[in-house]
Amino acid sequence: MSSEEEESLALAGLAVALCVKRAKSASGSKRGRKWSREWLLKRKTYTHTNLLVELRAVPKDWKNYLRMNEETYLNLLSLVTPFIEKEDTVMRCAITPHERLTATLRFLATGRSYEDLKFSTLISAQALRVIIPETCRAIYKVLQNQYLKFPQTEEEWKSVAGQFEQDWQFPHCLGALDGKHVDIIPPADSGSLFYNYKGRHSLVLMAIANAKCEFIMCDFGSNGRNSDGGVIQNTLFYRKLTNKSLNIPAEGQLDKSHRVLPYVFVCDDAFALRPDMMKPYRMGDLTGHNERKIFNYRLSRARRVIESAFGIMASRFRIFHTRINLSLDNIDAVVMACCVLHNYLLKSSLSYASADCFDVENINCGTTVQGLRAEESNMMNIARRNQGNPMEAAKIIRENFADYFISEGKLPWQDNFIE
Repeated sequence: MSSEEEESLALAGLAVALCVKRAKSASGSKRGRKWSREWLLKRKTYTHTNLLVELRAVPKDWKNYLRMNEETYLNLLSLVTPFIEKEDTVMRCAITPHERLTATLRFLATGRSYEDLKFSTLISAQALRVIIPETCRAIYKVLQNQYLKFPQTEEEWKSVAGQFEQDWQFPHCLGALDGKHVDIIPPADSGSLFYNYKGRHSLVLMAIANAKCEFIMCDFGSNGRNSDGGVIQNTLFYRKLTNKSLNIPAEGQLDKSHRVLPYVFVCDDAFALRPDMMKPYRMGDLTGHNERKIFNYRLSRARRVIESAFGIMASRFRIFHTRINLSLDNIDAVVMACCVLHNYLLKSSLSYASADCFDVENINCGTTVQGLRAEESNMMNIARRNQGNPMEAAKIIRENFADYFISEGKLPWQDNFIE
């Protein structure tokens, strides 16, 4: 055999040896590869749910941590468990409903990112991206029928109106209407579609509140670029309102009065004046008209409930203080879960909205002290734009309300609140 042939055989043998070594190395690394980080596998030891066991001894801290007391939480857990419970596999134990729900509530309460939240929950960010939207949808599903119920009959509407007259002395009021922008990180390549007048990207939450600051209607998803008129007109509520399919009671006589007036929603000057939607007089129309100033004051008292509802919700669920960085479908799930949780907690937990959350009027001095709200929240008022000429019938109805408020419907202290 020549020297050249011997050299070729040696090189071939070396190549084969290298291939075998690489194969063994690859095989060994595959067997040694782990499906999760070591510290994540110690969830039972380091998870935040262990902290909750300690917080049971300090109910105030428990409430601050999950935004509800233990009894209210356990009731919610029992409701959502059938929809979020998963089975164990031969590979690993499933994340429990308790862990899923507490992680979701902390996400809503703090607005922390998945990457940040994984360190306290010991659930990977990839898993949280699935768990939190899924749990939000389950929360909305189990609570909406009882805690976010839209009135369906004349009797239910009259019950809402009766509460407004009792609490806020505004007769025939069916609810306070307003919209808020919720800041988001816009989807890629969306351009200016979600860009609003404040120079941010947002989606709009349009809602109606009853006299107790509970939402009775929430419509979320219109992009922030739309004007206020465009947002309300895109809602199912508005379409049913205009075609008179909401079963709203017919106009009727006010208590202790001969006046016959329709049932109306109250709103601010962002909306168009309609026979079924009352808004304040413009500043230029107030000079020399005390009855119009009184009307604006009386309307603002009733309309404040929707501002309080938004403010309380945003202060309890700090996700609204962030630019929500999720897909559009998941943002919808998060916001609607917060809305229904707001109602659930108002009814189930006395500590959710204490007295200092609400505006307080000093009737002697004619001043109003605003309750504790999220002033710097990323939920901000919708744009104020000219809605065009209001209908004459709506003007007449507003004048009749104004006249009622300075006659048989007068409040002893109302003159103190006008200049």
